[in-house]
Amino acid sequence: MKLQLQIKMNEALFIRNPEQSELGKNIIQHGIQLIYKNGFEAFTFKKLAEDIGTTEAGIYRYFENKHKLLVYLTAWYWSWFEFQINYHTNNIEDPIVKLKRVIKLLATTVEDDELTGYVNESLLHQIVISEGSKAYLTKQVGEDNKLQFFKPYKDLCAVIGTIILECSPKYLYPKSLASTIIEMAHFQNFFMNNLPSLTDFGNSKEEGEIISFLNDLVFSSLKKT
Repeated sequence: MKLQLQIKMNEALFIRNPEQSELGKNIIQHGIQLIYKNGFEAFTFKKLAEDIGTTEAGIYRYFENKHKLLVYLTAWYWSWFEFQINYHTNNIEDPIVKLKRVIKLLATTVEDDELTGYVNESLLHQIVISEGSKAYLTKQVGEDNKLQFFKPYKDLCAVIGTIILECSPKYLYPKSLASTIIEMAHFQNFFMNNLPSLTDFGNSKEEGEIISFLNDLVFSSLKKT
């Protein structure tokens, strides 16, 4: 029997749980593919319905709008990524080695996870890099925050922040550094591939150089405490 990873999602993000029907799973699967291919601005429920072979009204029975779908996808990704961190660091006792493993995971291309049949994490990772900030850089961020839409991201930052404190218990800014590591890994990846003059990795296109940069940034900060 093939194991399936189940991630519990905030029920305020959807009208009907997409995981409970084939149409719902198709909305997630094809939504990821279309957003990755065309970008979030060009993405519409009408195009998604045509791609799936259903009606636009059918998609609105699951999600109120495309913003809610994007928040759902990014929240799902952060929950999945927290699982990856726990899995890959579970047997590591040295906090420095553990933090370096986290940095490597953040800055490395994601492969599709066989435990999640209808979610392509490789494509979703690229969406999070290029479109993820649009989930919270909005006028309604305060309202969305009250509904705990960003709890998975906060939980991930808390996990990384705890590892940072294990490395340097007196460090004053574990949450700030945790969110900086995440965002920096994604921005440097995006810049490297799209705006290379904003990085030192534009010519090499090597993720390993981003990992080295982040390690230098993080551990230089921790050494000052």
